[in-house]
Amino acid sequence: MNQKKINTILRNQRDFFQKGITLDVSFRIRALQRLKVCIKRNESAIHQALQKDLGKSNFESYMCETGMVYSEITYMLKHLRSFARDRRVPTPLSQFHAVSFVKPSPYGTVLIMSPWNYPFMLTMEPLVDALSAGNTAVVKPSAYSPHTSEIIRRIIHECFPSSYVAVVTGGRAENTCLLEQPFDYIFFTGSQAVGKEVMRRASEHLTPVTLELGGKSPCIVDRSANLRLAARQIVFGKFLNCGQTCVAPDYIYCDQSIRNALVEEIKKEIRRQFGSDPLRNPNYGKIINEKHFHRITGLIDPKKVVAGGNTDPQTLQIAPTVLTGVSFRDAVMQEEIFGPVLPVLTFHSLEEAIRRLGSMPHPLALYLFTRNKAAARKVMNRCGFGGGCINDTIIHLATSEMGFGGFGASGMGSYHGLDGFRTFSHYKSIVDKKLWLDLPMRYQPYKFLNEKLVRFFLR
Repeated sequence: MNQKKINTILRNQRDFFQKGITLDVSFRIRALQRLKVCIKRNESAIHQALQKDLGKSNFESYMCETGMVYSEITYMLKHLRSFARDRRVPTPLSQFHAVSFVKPSPYGTVLIMSPWNYPFMLTMEPLVDALSAGNTAVVKPSAYSPHTSEIIRRIIHECFPSSYVAVVTGGRAENTCLLEQPFDYIFFTGSQAVGKEVMRRASEHLTPVTLELGGKSPCIVDRSANLRLAARQIVFGKFLNCGQTCVAPDYIYCDQSIRNALVEEIKKEIRRQFGSDPLRNPNYGKIINEKHFHRITGLIDPKKVVAGGNTDPQTLQIAPTVLTGVSFRDAVMQEEIFGPVLPVLTFHSLEEAIRRLGSMPHPLALYLFTRNKAAARKVMNRCGFGGGCINDTIIHLATSEMGFGGFGASGMGSYHGLDGFRTFSHYKSIVDKKLWLDLPMRYQPYKFLNEKLVRFFLR
């Protein structure tokens, strides 16, 4: 799609928004209902597209993609009217007699740029939040997941006129054209490198942004942990979608005294969950493309492999792989892995681990396995991260009751549920002053008595 067509889409959306149609909460509810019906009608095609792009099974596609979108739509339909109401706030006595309130208002026309790893869910969930808040939207799915991008385009075209919601497909050229436009808000999910470029381009128009990035999310295991259960949950979270999950445990950081026992439990869990030959498991997916396949295999040091390590360049598959004897200087620890490779590092004390994590960029997620409540409080209080779990992985993002987002190098802003509605809304602070009384103390000429009154009210 060229610059001229993109300009036309944006102009039409601005015209549509200015008509005030999206301010009607009933209009927004009908839009969400229509979207949910259309997704259900196309659910099989969505899952087929995800299988082609990432090798996902129907079960995983529903659990991690379509089911998550249904859940967000259902939550918004239940709560939207209350989210959209004006909220009364107390008025200072000095402004007697007046009513003060906060009015949630849509930004206008927003841009949603989504990644390839969960291409349906990470496109549709922000869209649900944007439409709930009353915006029009331009959606730009990833070029790396073309089959899913096409089904997204078909669904949105079936549901909405392009003056309300439009899809722009393509690659870097289209991204560049979009980022040259003066959107009212930009929501980006992807890598830190591209996130920096999005923020730089947005700054040229003073456009506010939400950045959902990534980072090296640690998985801390202390000596009190239930190792069998920890291994089960770590293997699930790490190798879900072949490790191509922004909140996957990037590496294990465990007490040195339990490393060997933990690794043995992890090896058992890999066999139990994926079989003796994961590359022949029909429910085990693949790496998105050759570029990422070669990048990930380049991070595997054969001398440090204690499980897995086998690959298939034809199918772009990498078996669940565990590395030991890894240090923070190794290549695998210099970038987010975003693949099925799990390094295991050790610490001598929890205090040492906390200090080490404090010296590193803030990750998107942090996971802690412990039976020690004091240790859990210590880590949760002192470590900086976007969100996480105590004694589990991944599941903190699977609820609309909590916001999900990054912190520092892992992003800014959040979404899901109320947080998503707030992200795509501007909250106007308004004082409605009554006409029958106007206190004179603020006006010139200033008088001694008026100063006394001002000092009485403002103290």
